[in-house]
Amino acid sequence: METSSYLRLCFILFTLLLISVCPWNPVRYTFKNRRIHTKLGSILEAQVPKPNNLFADTPQHPLDPLTVQEIIKTRSILSSYAPFSSSFPTIHSLYLDEPEKNQVLEWKKGDPMPSRKAHVIGVLGRQTHVLVVDLDLGLVTSHVTDPGSGYPALIMEDFSAALQVAQSNDEFNNSIRARGVEFSDVSCITPSVGWYGINEEGRRLVKVQCYSGQGTVNYYMRPIEGLTLTVDIDRREVVQFSDTGRAIPVPKSANTDYRYTAQDDAPKMEPLNPISIEQPKGPSFRIEDGHIVKWANWVFHLKPDHRAGMIISRAMVQDSETGGLRSVMYKGFASELFVPYMDPDEAWYFKTYMDAGEFGLGVTAMSLVPLNDCPRYASYMDGLFVGPDGLPYVQPNMICLFERYAGDISWRHSELPITNMEIRESRPKTTLVARIVASVGNYDYIFNWEFQTDGLIRIKVGLSGMLMVKGSPYENVRQIPKKNELYGPLVSENVVGVVHDHFITFHLDMDIDGTNNSFVKVKLVKEKTVPGQSPRKSYLKAKRRVVEREEDARIKLKLYDPSEFHLVNPSKQSRLGNPTGYKVVPGGTAASLLDHEIPHKSEPLLRTIRYGLRGIIGPSSGRVGFWRIRAREKTHSRFGPKGTVRLRKRTLFCGTL
Repeated sequence: METSSYLRLCFILFTLLLISVCPWNPVRYTFKNRRIHTKLGSILEAQVPKPNNLFADTPQHPLDPLTVQEIIKTRSILSSYAPFSSSFPTIHSLYLDEPEKNQVLEWKKGDPMPSRKAHVIGVLGRQTHVLVVDLDLGLVTSHVTDPGSGYPALIMEDFSAALQVAQSNDEFNNSIRARGVEFSDVSCITPSVGWYGINEEGRRLVKVQCYSGQGTVNYYMRPIEGLTLTVDIDRREVVQFSDTGRAIPVPKSANTDYRYTAQDDAPKMEPLNPISIEQPKGPSFRIEDGHIVKWANWVFHLKPDHRAGMIISRAMVQDSETGGLRSVMYKGFASELFVPYMDPDEAWYFKTYMDAGEFGLGVTAMSLVPLNDCPRYASYMDGLFVGPDGLPYVQPNMICLFERYAGDISWRHSELPITNMEIRESRPKTTLVARIVASVGNYDYIFNWEFQTDGLIRIKVGLSGMLMVKGSPYENVRQIPKKNELYGPLVSENVVGVVHDHFITFHLDMDIDGTNNSFVKVKLVKEKTVPGQSPRKSYLKAKRRVVEREEDARIKLKLYDPSEFHLVNPSKQSRLGNPTGYKVVPGGTAASLLDHEIPHKSEPLLRTIRYGLRGIIGPSSGRVGFWRIRAREKTHSRFGPKGTVRLRKRTLFCGTL
């Protein structure tokens, strides 16, 4: 109870701080990430009992996220730490520093918990500090400053600082006035800038761009085109002012409001009759100890994560013959989301977002809407994160878990009458879905991890929200000169939908029947028949090759090079002698055609390699590296040298959609 009251107080103080530093005039406080949910109603709602008890004094599993008590203790240790005794750092992230994998695998319920540690990233005096705090010892056990060339993810204070600089810049405000836009209608975002040369060296920069919200909540459709301010958020000063769009009108607000209540004048289709799926006996899954999910023949650990959104760990499936649990995957999560816009203009060239590393898929995950985002019988899980002041806050209803039945067939077979057997066998398909929705600015990404009773795992990503659009002087395609490049189609009067991509990379640490896994490329090749052997001229043959080097495991999907990709445990065989394993089936995908040599904040590997093995990465890092803000080194992975043998070693698989 004492902890609950303390957390409520932290929420209120954090909310008051936001109100005090984010005045709306002359520009309203909005940013690429949606606001973190800190309303008082959400605070009280978060205290309703849920499976993941955020106020528990002790964790129940080595991979459980930090508890409220542990976060408060971490802050206390940092406050008394000598380098921070006079000034507390601004916290960019604070989360569990996970135990070594072997410790987690050896741990059993009832065993002593491995040492609990917190991984902390803070900024103080224009320096980035990376620390590990041992909560059992009550000490800082590791402290590194300014690692690498990049910077940690952007946080609310960064957005606030940039917008305060914009508010006080006369050129910027005069440009807004010149377009006839009222300051009370202005909404601004702070896009990340990437790394585009030595002139930006040693600075933590963001851009500021604005929109008019007059007459609509959908301000994204009303850009103040070409107006861009580059801000040094540490020095709180303007680095560059640019206005290339004074001749471009602000698009009209008509028909832009997406709210259902604003659609009264729109043509209506016949309303659909309601569909209801009931579970009179309740759901078939249960959540134990806050994070252990048990359903049908599956058991796994589920937790929210500030960067990845959610992490699935220790996924195991029940053997249909012995009834014992067999390991499938140690850890799986979305490690990066690369969104490059295809416009080289002054106000657009830098828009090559890395949404997970720059903003976080967890901190941008707003509360799910019951009945619309998730069905009525769903269970919800809250997220517990840390604000810039080092105090905890709750993201209520961040993850939902539910069983899905959509009339699909799991398996069926019918015999033709010619067999004299009347057989019609069919099995309905019911799956378990873990869902999170990350609202990263204008786009909403729907991540589903779907578990099937036949042992399959499907990862699905949906995309919703609004386009990021560009203002245009043209109202109709007939007005556009033939040689004029708009970098996208005209989607409304004075509005261009800029062409762009979404590349989502997943980190899969597979443990199929144990840690000794190998990657096998199964290639279909044409074999010609021997003359006179058969009327057939040729046939296809599957050739299996066990990959021994990481560089050989990099995969480029090709239409005329059909292949399968297997992850197997060569030391475990079926009763027929085949190695146990899983097949990785790619979804719809395409490679980026961008120049690999330009100084993008993305990495060449991400743009060219669709699937492949990676070297072992730290437990908290993403597949394409931890430092994403203006990083210029190749931070995507730590490759082993050429010839590194990966046979029967820990196999980390990465796939990009």
